[in-house]
Amino acid sequence: MPALTIDQYGSASDDPGAAGPLILTEDEALTEQLLRLCAAAGAQPQLLGGAPPLPRWETAPLVLVGDDQSKRCAELPRRPGVVLLGLDLDDCEIWVRGVQLGAEQVVFLPDAQAWLLDRIADAVEGSASPALTVAVLGGRGGSGASTLACALAVTAAGAGHHTMLIDGDPMGGGLDVLLGGESADGLRWPDLAGTRGRVSGAELAAALPRLHQISALSWDRGSPLQISPIAMHSVLAAARRRGGLVVLDLPRHLDPAAAHALEQADTGLLVVPAELRAMAAAGRVAAAVGMRLADLRAVIRWPGPVGLRGTEIAHGLGLPLAGEITHEAGLTVDAERGRPPGARARGPLARFCSAYLAAVLPSTSVTEGGMAS
Repeated sequence: MPALTIDQYGSASDDPGAAGPLILTEDEALTEQLLRLCAAAGAQPQLLGGAPPLPRWETAPLVLVGDDQSKRCAELPRRPGVVLLGLDLDDCEIWVRGVQLGAEQVVFLPDAQAWLLDRIADAVEGSASPALTVAVLGGRGGSGASTLACALAVTAAGAGHHTMLIDGDPMGGGLDVLLGGESADGLRWPDLAGTRGRVSGAELAAALPRLHQISALSWDRGSPLQISPIAMHSVLAAARRRGGLVVLDLPRHLDPAAAHALEQADTGLLVVPAELRAMAAAGRVAAAVGMRLADLRAVIRWPGPVGLRGTEIAHGLGLPLAGEITHEAGLTVDAERGRPPGARARGPLARFCSAYLAAVLPSTSVTEGGMAS
């Protein structure tokens, strides 16, 4: 049966290599719901009424099988990304048919519309593994956390990773300034403050300022604006779906949005100058962060008057040591000239970032030595 075209929902593709999901059903009610969901997700589906040709079955990024076609499709080779759809919640036998089909999920519409919309949108975006999300915080004010966050992003982008840098501190100076792009075109946080629901990762990256191969979300120069946890969730979820690396620059005093971002992070770096007062302040920050993030590591910044080793400082804070960074001359001048932190390939920042990323992103092509452990 040839692919169908439903004008009010958008055309279903007849191309075997089309990137949209493959829909297999002759149930008109189910077809209507699925086409609505595909339109909402920006997907161009392939719609067939029976078992498909083998190439379509094997190459479609997602296969949505109506229960009316489950027995016919059960004869096809097993493959990932198959969802069996039902309309009758009382039909217990559908779970048996799901096993016979090799479906990864059995869902019922309209109950599972939100889940299925996300699943279709993931297929459209080609989502693979979510991005590694690293939160960077300072043990005290002026510790250099924003500088390190920028340097991590610069290093990762230079190694060819999808990289997004998100400024979570509304009272900071703006990470776009550190990257030399305060006048660059693109959206800032005030433009996204009302964001709700699912956001396309590709569209978000395209809408942000592109600085040194980094998609950077920062603040404008206007009055401080509080971002809601809902907006933070939508933006961060979109960023993570792009894969690669997401770097979060978060304030020490967590507002609700920053606290939510921290809970979504995979790991965190706490930058601690080698000073007694900084250690005392960092202890309080570490305790607060530890309630929301299990994997927090210390980065010790030298020089300092404290005659302790980095391992001793980290041990005193109850944190594993990620590494040590010595003073890097010229950073202030670089910032004034639009040269981002981490751009000096042989500088202490770049060496630390290279080593750290080599450890947490095994596929990274960065090979500079460093002190990350």
